[in-house]
Amino acid sequence: MTEFTTLGLSPTTLQAVAETGYTTATPIQASAIPVALAGRDVLGIAQTGTGKTAAFTLPLVDRLSTGRARARMPRAIVLAPTRELADQVAESFAKYAKGTKLSWVLLIGGVSMGDQVAALNKGVDVLIATPGRLLDLFERGKMLLTGVEIMVVDEADRMLDMGFIPDIERIFKLTPPRRQTLFFSATMPPEITRLTTAFLKDPTRIEASRPAMTADTITQYLVRIPSSDPKAKRTALRALVERADVKNGIVFCNRKSEVDIVAKSLKVHGFDAAPIHGDLDQAQRMKTLADFRAGDLKILVASDVAARGLDIPDVSHVFNYDVSHHADDYVHRIGRTGRAGRLGQAFMIVTPADDKSLDKVLKLIKKEPEELSLDIDFSAIKDAPRRDEGRGQGRGHGRGDRSERGRARREETPEAVAAAPAEAEASSTRSRARRGRKPEAEAETQVAPAPEPVLVEAPAEPRAEPRTPPRSEPQLRQSDRRGERRASEPERGGVRGFGDDIPAFLRRPVSIPA
Repeated sequence: MTEFTTLGLSPTTLQAVAETGYTTATPIQASAIPVALAGRDVLGIAQTGTGKTAAFTLPLVDRLSTGRARARMPRAIVLAPTRELADQVAESFAKYAKGTKLSWVLLIGGVSMGDQVAALNKGVDVLIATPGRLLDLFERGKMLLTGVEIMVVDEADRMLDMGFIPDIERIFKLTPPRRQTLFFSATMPPEITRLTTAFLKDPTRIEASRPAMTADTITQYLVRIPSSDPKAKRTALRALVERADVKNGIVFCNRKSEVDIVAKSLKVHGFDAAPIHGDLDQAQRMKTLADFRAGDLKILVASDVAARGLDIPDVSHVFNYDVSHHADDYVHRIGRTGRAGRLGQAFMIVTPADDKSLDKVLKLIKKEPEELSLDIDFSAIKDAPRRDEGRGQGRGHGRGDRSERGRARREETPEAVAAAPAEAEASSTRSRARRGRKPEAEAETQVAPAPEPVLVEAPAEPRAEPRTPPRSEPQLRQSDRRGERRASEPERGGVRGFGDDIPAFLRRPVSIPA
């Protein structure tokens, strides 16, 4: 065990660490802090829950303790993939920088941009941000990145999953090339390796533990159910929550829509549960997390946005309602429990449709979870059809199901069977009428159409006469209509003609060459 006092931290920082109750550094902290204090680049690889946040926050506080921030020119940037993780880093920075004059600002979406801009105008030492909001404010001209001395990238593999790698590359290019970079990730996919090769200068590689290894303090269970029906899965989940002695737990789903459904189902059945995912309002997300941390909320139903963004030391249970599509996400999910040496339990519900995803998880963790059986008669739980099954697209197609069922009931009676040919003929007649074709019976008795009236054109007016000859009554009515149109044309902005007064130059004879 390595004491913090042997890592080279300043007395002020050590005092802040002691006030948090920590005295012994984790392996990633013991290896990364001395290298970061020396000003070298760090490439840290460690599983979730090993103390990566303090591994870069403590040397960041020490190195920035001397110097002064300038308006709109931050001295350090910490990039996080999610708002929750960025907020967690901000809380850690506030604790460890308590005895210094360092200032910081949290730049995340979903909150007022005005307060963030006001803080930037005053001058801050550290920006703790998600990539999208940081680039948004930069493009608005609210900050300059030419004074960045230290850049930290946390949970880089999660950045890759969320599509932030192009944004990370752009931010790297906007910062000075002589900066110090601290790069942390739980896994090292090829894309992350390429990024570190391009932007880190001779980094010290620190691998505190094997990537994607689950903690020994977590007891893992596997629950197989014979049906993939969501109703059966929700029944199994409720049985697990009732069976386990849950102090507080997190339920993970693969889709955001499923998060809302599962949370609502738990609440309907009397469980204290609430959802959290990326589509919810930021204020609601922060309140839900605050209630869960304070113990006012027992069960948190979450998407993978919470798998790496929650730092709650004492979570007793984790329930995988869905088997994660990516095996690495399973490690991060169950890493929410069994933290800091505490014991935890993780359950995974597996259906026949999850065999491929389960094989990937078991191959990665190299461990066979203990299988549990539930005393539930799943055969009594019938598959609930989706609301949109059997319906067409567009309004009114839902009534088609009811009409089909009604027609089936009518066909069961003898009267309906006897009347079937007549009804079929009537239906065929209506169908041909809609297409403009007449039934054969009508075709035989149809009446010849009346002859169309012959229209006789009125004789044209003589062009050589200066005055118009007397006109007939129909022509007068037509002239009156033309006069009404001319009278209304100025109101519509149309073109006014000469009327009955023809200018002399238009009556001049024109000689046409042969």
